[in-house]
Parts: sequence; structure tokens; C-alpha cells
Amino acid sequence: MDFKDVEKLILLMKQHDLSQLEVKEGESHFSAKRGGEASAQPQYILSAPQNYPSGAALPAVPATPDKNQKEITSPIVGTFYRSPAPDQRNYKEVGDRVDAEDVVCIVEAMKVMNEIKSGVTGTIKKLLVENASPVEYGQPLFLVEVG
Repeated sequence: MDFKDVEKLILLMKQHDLSQLEVKEGESHFSAKRGGEASAQPQYILSAPQNYPSGAALPAVPATPDKNQKEITSPIVGTFYRSPAPDQRNYKEVGDRVDAEDVVCIVEAMKVMNEIKSGVTGTIKKLLVENASPVEYGQPLFLVEVG
């Protein structure tokens, strides 16, 4: 499944006013969910691709310095944003407590805003990416002290 397929699926969601869509094709998996009606701009949640293009090198991921620390990584290629809009406060700051289901940032891909959940419970120790920076699949975004 490539980006053109993803774009077609998102257009299909908009055309038929679907709130959720999940597609599995071989080892590829696509899942999208549109946010609530109160939102001025629909939000989508995309899962990470299950297969990485053959021959492409995965980005280097630095080792975490401590066993009690985990990295929150980007599940997709796109642009990293710390807040839902430029005039709104950041989702999380260094020192903030996070639960596994907390949204910590947005990664925009193909004009779709993808909410990224922490996936871990702990305290944010370090921000690893500047706001509005491009990010790669698997790139560390935050460092979290687990616990």
C-alpha cells in the first residue's frame, strides 16, 4: 500500500462521511478514524505501515541512555507539531506526566493531521524534535522516564 492508496482511502472516507475505516491488504494495514463533530478540522489516526519498502534503510534510532527510559517514535513520515493549532498550547511539555493513551503531538502527512499517542506511562524527560520539523518513520520524538 503506497501513499496514493492512503490518499484515495481518505478521500473515500470524506465522500461517504465515514467516521472510521480499516483496510488490510496482505501484510499492509491501514486504519483511520475521524474526530468528533465539535472539531473545526477533522482529525485522523493512522497506524504505522506494517511493511517498510524493500531496499529502503530504516532511520537510525539512537539507543536510550537508561533502561527506565523509552522513546516515543513517529509512526509515519511527515511534519511534527507540538500543538493542535499554532494558537493553541502544546499537548505536552518536558516534565509532564503521560499515560499510554495521551496524545503527545501531531504528525502531518499529506495534509492529514495524525494524533500520536504516547504508548507509555511516565514523565516526559526530553523533547527530541523541534516544532514544525520534518520527521521520518521510527524517528524518536520524546524521551519518557517510565513509571
